Amino acid sequence: MDFFTAIILGAIQGLTEWLPVSSSGHLALAQHYFGWAAPVAFDVMLHFGTLLAVIAYFWRDIKGLFYYRAKGLQYLFLIVAALIPTAVIGLSFKSVFESMYSQPLLIAVALVITGVFLIVAERFSQPSQEPDVGSAFLVGLAQGVAVAPGISRSGATIGMGLLSGFKREEAARFSFLLAIPAVIGAAALEGVKSFTLAGLDPLGVIAGTVAAAVVGYWSIGFLYGFLKRGKLSPFAYYCFALAAVVFAAEFFR
Repeated sequence: MDFFTAIILGAIQGLTEWLPVSSSGHLALAQHYFGWAAPVAFDVMLHFGTLLAVIAYFWRDIKGLFYYRAKGLQYLFLIVAALIPTAVIGLSFKSVFESMYSQPLLIAVALVITGVFLIVAERFSQPSQEPDVGSAFLVGLAQGVAVAPGISRSGATIGMGLLSGFKREEAARFSFLLAIPAVIGAAALEGVKSFTLAGLDPLGVIAGTVAAAVVGYWSIGFLYGFLKRGKLSPFAYYCFALAAVVFAAEFFR
């Protein structure tokens, strides 16, 4: 993997990690069709880049979880409640989800599911409440399912938040704050087993990580702009279009 490929993969990760279009699906398809093999260690570093982006963007919110004790502890409790179903689903179906990475048709089906869910969430959301344990648990379930490539984590969690009655900006805020421990946990699980930068170009790793961080920070703000206008459907149509391209590519292969 050369220097410029590392930057491209980093930009793809940064753009699609927070937009509701599935970063894992995009990376898997890019590697499948363009032959851009990315070692586990490089993938972990790309996630580290997008993790830095969300921490930087929500730094005040993160500090607020600890400065305002009563409300902060309540919010932390909701995050923990959401992480439980995420961990159970992710660990229970880990081998199934991993097998999908080499199957473009399954990824395309998952993209269609993501698109349908985004349209449903946009159509039937009725913002009416603050997050509670029940709604947080449902968001955690959605995040667990989104381990599958093609199912967008941000799309699943924001969509489930909207369907559970969250206000739009609160659904996004909870989704992104929930991503922090989830990404750290997933990266630690993979990194402990097989993290090694041996054989990788150090400059490429750094460039890819920086690209993921910079583009990721921008994409968070971009998504917020869409949510303020109540729009998720453009991302749904994009998922449908990408799925159609994959179906065509596999059919005429």
